[in-house]
Amino acid sequence: MRRALTAAIAALTVTTAGTIVTGAPGQAALPGWGRPKPAAAAPTPGSPGLGDSYFPDYGNGGYDVGHYDIRLRYEPATDRLSGTTTILATATQDLSRFNLDFVLGVESVRVNGWSAGFTRQGAHELVVTAPRPVLKGQQLTVVVKYAGVPSETLVQGYTGWTRVADGALAVNEPESAWWWFPSNDHPKDKATWDISVSVPTGLEVVSNGVQPRAPLPEAGNRTRWSWRSVKPGATYQAFLAIGQYDIVTDTAPNGQPVSNAYSTTLGDLGPAARASIERTAEIVDWESGVFGPYPFEAQGGVAGPIDGIGFALETQSRPVYGPSFWRRGANTSVVVHENAHQWFGDSVSVAEWRNIWLNEGFASYAEWLWSEEQGEGTAQELFDFTYASYPADSEFWQVLPGDPGAGAIFDDAVYDRGAMALHQLRLAVGDEAFFRILPAWTAEHRYGNGTIAQFQALAERISGRDLDAVFTTWLFTAGRPEVATTARTALAPAQPKSWTKIREAHRLLKH
Repeated sequence: MRRALTAAIAALTVTTAGTIVTGAPGQAALPGWGRPKPAAAAPTPGSPGLGDSYFPDYGNGGYDVGHYDIRLRYEPATDRLSGTTTILATATQDLSRFNLDFVLGVESVRVNGWSAGFTRQGAHELVVTAPRPVLKGQQLTVVVKYAGVPSETLVQGYTGWTRVADGALAVNEPESAWWWFPSNDHPKDKATWDISVSVPTGLEVVSNGVQPRAPLPEAGNRTRWSWRSVKPGATYQAFLAIGQYDIVTDTAPNGQPVSNAYSTTLGDLGPAARASIERTAEIVDWESGVFGPYPFEAQGGVAGPIDGIGFALETQSRPVYGPSFWRRGANTSVVVHENAHQWFGDSVSVAEWRNIWLNEGFASYAEWLWSEEQGEGTAQELFDFTYASYPADSEFWQVLPGDPGAGAIFDDAVYDRGAMALHQLRLAVGDEAFFRILPAWTAEHRYGNGTIAQFQALAERISGRDLDAVFTTWLFTAGRPEVATTARTALAPAQPKSWTKIREAHRLLKH
């Protein structure tokens, strides 16, 4: 799920005078003496965006974040959130000021211990003026104290924070951090997180990674919950689920901790949710054999409340699922999809949002591979049925999975034609090469970013084949490609057993 928001920021120009240094009287000039030294460039503002071709004002330039320490207090009765986020970063240029993406009310900002000026610009820009010049390579400690009501803090009529009867959810893509912690909000700037939230006793708080300590009682009948992610992730993959949850813990086959959380509001949907999410460790174990070693320190899933989100999201190490996925019984397809994203989207993230096929096409094809593994329809059968499901004159074929446009990054074509593109790659290179390409990609770009061009280059290197025709036809050319499969015969291909659950999962994923 996503909402596109844009903002503008004015440019700032700073100038400085040069300096002349000469040798002492009567002294032979040393090399470079007697000539003006180049003037040291004055610090300049960091850019108010990272220049993403779809969302140019998302993220910020001039610094790189290494860690977020997020310490919050939440009042469910009023939806008031208050707290302090400490950002550990490194300047990538000489900075006079820099931006953070954030929309709640800010009380104060400190940079390396000094009080800093700040102002608002555009829809989501917090502009911080450094109290002293910040030099390239300098370590930055930025402390932001803030408070507000996220559900009432709207950007162009929208909030990425979902208030529910017993708490709240901070879950969304591509922007969600704006409503609960200040950040450099683009997948290109990954960081680790410590997340600590105080809530009234009786509520649970679920987030990413592992719990470094048991929940701590606090004064006033409150409890503080803490979570830690030691592997870098994009800001939209951090999440909060606050409310009444049953938390089930276990150990995965690889020895990692598993934490699954189930909202107590699910009622009759609870058993179907558990029958799906409790298979997470099994599914991750299988996916590890296909995609390479699991990239994070913990596993699990969250079945959100009945009045929560209507979609699912690959929040890092612990996907969050809306209740609609369980209305027709258990659905492992969505669990396969969101956990495949732990490799494709979370560990290896898009360098730009136009490369969204590297996330959604791969997670969708993982569902086809799981269907094949479970004997519920081969990937070829799913390709044939999917291909036949979209008539040649359907608008579906006009969306380019490799460059869908900012308003269509979650279009059906990105998922379904995206999976078809991967199947065509598999047919072109053969199974032996294809199943070397997938883990090679996740290994080469682990905890980093990637582009479609880089993936094509890797596939060509491993397969030894020119694959430009496959990528151009299936990702970047409008219209229904011709295929030499049963999808072209007069008889409609049979519907694979897994199709209904896959179709249902995809319908809900985009709502």
